Amino acid sequence: MGGFFGVAAKEDCVFDLFFGVDYHSHLGTRRGGMLVYDKDKGFDRAIHNIENAPFRTKFDKEVQSMKGSLGIGCISDYEPQPLLVRSHHGSFALTTVSKINNTKELTQMLLDNGCSHFMVMSSGEINATELVAALINQKENLIEGIRYAQECVEGSLSLLLMNEHGIYAARDRMGRTPIAIGRKEDAFCAAFENFSYKNLGYKDHKELGPGEIVVLTPANCVTLVKPGNEMKICTFLWVYYGYPSSSYEGLSVEKMRYECGARMAARDHVKPDTVAGVPDSGIAHAVGYSNASHIPFSRPFIKYTPTWPRSFMPTIQAQRNLIAKMKLLAVEDLIKDRSLLLIDDSIVRGTQMRETTEFLYQSGAREVHIRPACPPLLYGCKYLNFSRSSSELDLITRRVIQRLENGNVTDEVLAEYADPDSEKYEKMVDEICRELHFTSLRFNRLDDMLDSVGIDPCKLCTYCWNGKE
Repeated sequence: MGGFFGVAAKEDCVFDLFFGVDYHSHLGTRRGGMLVYDKDKGFDRAIHNIENAPFRTKFDKEVQSMKGSLGIGCISDYEPQPLLVRSHHGSFALTTVSKINNTKELTQMLLDNGCSHFMVMSSGEINATELVAALINQKENLIEGIRYAQECVEGSLSLLLMNEHGIYAARDRMGRTPIAIGRKEDAFCAAFENFSYKNLGYKDHKELGPGEIVVLTPANCVTLVKPGNEMKICTFLWVYYGYPSSSYEGLSVEKMRYECGARMAARDHVKPDTVAGVPDSGIAHAVGYSNASHIPFSRPFIKYTPTWPRSFMPTIQAQRNLIAKMKLLAVEDLIKDRSLLLIDDSIVRGTQMRETTEFLYQSGAREVHIRPACPPLLYGCKYLNFSRSSSELDLITRRVIQRLENGNVTDEVLAEYADPDSEKYEKMVDEICRELHFTSLRFNRLDDMLDSVGIDPCKLCTYCWNGKE
């Protein structure tokens, strides 16, 4: 998905920028970037590939050489950024967290309106951040340009834009991704993750509302466009994406995951020997389940991370699966002859969970009961880069439904499969359980998951589970 961090300070901001960006490393694995502005030196930028090394190790040199009182940076899951742009607005830097579903249409519209060309990445695609910059440049001032870009994009778009005067922070118009503002003496910062600035001495100042645009200077944070009334923030931020120490809309990620596990336990009927979480995505849910059920929590397998990159980094699925398998180390004394209940955040393709289950059986487990912390995923996400799958048939649910319905899958049919009280839902779950060789399978319910978040459900995006926007 990606994340960003920006600082406007009276003194040099590079130290804060470096560590603030690094604290977003859990959100992306492809590119990292920093761009600073100094009134004497001008703009200075660095972008590095971070696929096989942490952000910190790639930017040690830049921390020593860069200088500036304004800076933005990002961890990107796909395109190189931040970008430095020269236009009728002057020079400005831009970084985005976005998913643009109408790239082809917007590109053609801009070319028709006089945009001469776009750079093409090695993938053959246009850099989404460059496309956003071109949309901003269609208007006479930056504020109108940012609002125009957000209105044009089908999907989601949050951004940081920096010029010599300050940093503009604009949250997605439906609030699908967050932006938090921190402050300390003589400095303001903007971040995707609010925990990222706490150790740097910043205190919470505010969270931007949907569509809100502010400008940060060392002295102030000024709202330029007021927030809208409607919000659809991604529920997966609490279930999976968010770091445990984060909070969104004032609600703790870790606390939500405990509550999520507790609600799963309240509906369950199996009595395993121990409860475990897939490291690290299912640990907190499993703790919540264990606390509520009074079934002991254990760690029957450990993820070895010092030398292995994150499992979803490679673009080839087979490589992701191999890396995920190589990272798991069994604690056989906690597995042999035991009945295990295993929780993960979700089941997407099903490949890794099947291999994890087989790994536990091979290590001596008697039973492996699987409990995903969210409902079955029935739709590919339109709003975040949760997965870059080319087809919804990559989802194990859709493949199973395709078989059960003999290829006749409509929105009406999918609505039945989304209902946890329906016969079709039970058949789908049973079929997935058999295909992936689980002892039993029980998904979390959508209503329980939303209750675990604790805010008005109408403010939460649930598209990937029920197709409702």
